[in-house]
Amino acid sequence: MCGIVGAVAQRDVAAILLEGLHRLEYRGYDSAGMAVINGEGPIPFVKRVGKVEALAQALDTHPLPGKTGIAHTRWATHGQPSEDNAHPHFSGSLALVHNGIIENHSELKQRLEALGYEFVSQTDTETIVHLVHHYYQLQRDLLSAVRHAVKDLDGAYGLAAIHADQPDRLVCARKGSPLVIGVGIGENFVASDHLALRQVTDRFVYLEEGDIAEVTLGHYRIWNEAGESVTRDLTQIDAAAESIDKGPYRHFMLKEIYEQPKMIERSLLQRLGKTKVLAEALGPHAAPLLASVSSVQIVACGTSYHAGMIAKYWIEGIAGVPCRVEVASEFRYRKFKVQENTLLVTISQSGETADTLAALRLAKTLGYSASLTICNVAQSSLVRESDLFVMTEAGPEIGVASTKAFTTQLVALLLFTVALGRHHDIDEATEANIVKALHGLPRLLSETLDLDADIRAMSKAFAEKHHALFLGRGVQWPVAMEGALKLKEISYIHAESYPAGELKHGPLALVDSDMPVIAVAPNDELLEKLKSNLQEVQARGGQLFVFADKAAGFKESKGLDIIELPHVDDIIAPIIYTIPLQLLSYHVAILKGTDVDQPRNLAKSVTVE
Repeated sequence: MCGIVGAVAQRDVAAILLEGLHRLEYRGYDSAGMAVINGEGPIPFVKRVGKVEALAQALDTHPLPGKTGIAHTRWATHGQPSEDNAHPHFSGSLALVHNGIIENHSELKQRLEALGYEFVSQTDTETIVHLVHHYYQLQRDLLSAVRHAVKDLDGAYGLAAIHADQPDRLVCARKGSPLVIGVGIGENFVASDHLALRQVTDRFVYLEEGDIAEVTLGHYRIWNEAGESVTRDLTQIDAAAESIDKGPYRHFMLKEIYEQPKMIERSLLQRLGKTKVLAEALGPHAAPLLASVSSVQIVACGTSYHAGMIAKYWIEGIAGVPCRVEVASEFRYRKFKVQENTLLVTISQSGETADTLAALRLAKTLGYSASLTICNVAQSSLVRESDLFVMTEAGPEIGVASTKAFTTQLVALLLFTVALGRHHDIDEATEANIVKALHGLPRLLSETLDLDADIRAMSKAFAEKHHALFLGRGVQWPVAMEGALKLKEISYIHAESYPAGELKHGPLALVDSDMPVIAVAPNDELLEKLKSNLQEVQARGGQLFVFADKAAGFKESKGLDIIELPHVDDIIAPIIYTIPLQLLSYHVAILKGTDVDQPRNLAKSVTVE
């Protein structure tokens, strides 16, 4: 969701900025633009609606030479996609790009219009650039102007500004939206994600909440929200750990589905002994903290919320600790009573999900005993602001529809469950059984991926469908929820999920020959109950597609298609049964001809409310 790239260099920066935008395409966007200083007066720029490639083609015709510049990919929040609404935005000789949402933009706009400023866009961002310009007229200094302007802003922002009168300087600021400085040799950069700058540096400084930074050729300086000069840690990132190439795969999503055995194996490294989970992986202070926990509150969004729903079954059923799960956007806006010694657990792939991050910050004011995050980005805000964290080790996930991030979240949550359960209901035999299952998980995932051809053949039955129903029981219900989400995200087929036992309470009315019903059926204690539910579908002419344990006793018949999965322990079954639903959604989307990696209207990292 929106991407920022900026550079102050000893060479022309347009190619660097453009490559940075290409590397941010996974975030989702609807337009792109670039501005580069090449002299005094208004700063030259190019903007285009659509893909970064359209901007690249425009730059071939209208090049932007210069050594200081900013660029942006926009995801519409205020105003439709258009060149006027695309970033950068301008005020006199000032240019600015912005991620986030300014909640008081209407009041600011009225104030600025009274001062004589004219608006050409429908964006909240244009109020920022005029506000900075107003203070620049008073201060004659870009840093001071930005510092004064951000004090007037309510909401979330990550921004970068340049001025033609100060051509060797870039000023940036963040509050509620991530920004990172890329440190080069005799040149420096900024971006909303370090991936945008991997082609020019492997050294990064992550700005903290409320920071303002000045970036020039030879140095960068940072001030905190109180205006104090501060030093932030310099992080060097191993190039070998990050690859954003599709390799032999047609799409990033397919590559990331097939990476799951490897990523989960990596997630288990140094966290599993022969019979025990190495709880020290949660940090040196984890044991005393977890010992004091009497309940857990999980907060997350989207796919991460489904991971939390599965974890609830584990935390209550294995660890014996009460657990509640809530969508972050709802958690923020309701009144509730916090139970004593409740641990807040946040889950996010990016660690910058706006609602989840806001929920964490709210929780700190409400009396939660501590916080833990399950996250894929080590330098993210959620990791930095939580008391404990468990990294998912999924590597960069480029496809908007989450796959390997979800299954590695489940692994991390299961490790957390065991670590918590040691202080409650888990005995040594139970822990040893879980550890044994986890040791065998990568192999079982690979075996499940071998069913790809069968799943691709099954997907043809969905090519002309407009609706689908997903069913599961117990811990498999959230798996069905995730399967429905994947199908709707990338194939645009309307899909719903229900606990199978709820069929007769309403959803059965939808079942006919045009409504495919997908069920996940491990060989667990609820299998016979599930079979009875599925017979209700068959009796009404519904078309059933069942992913079943090979020992579950299903036989194909008219209206009943079966794909058999390897027999797995109940503990890890949710992770295994996720894989065929990911593959089914992928192959249906291919048949539908949709944009698999960048589905319409969606963004990878939702950094605004």
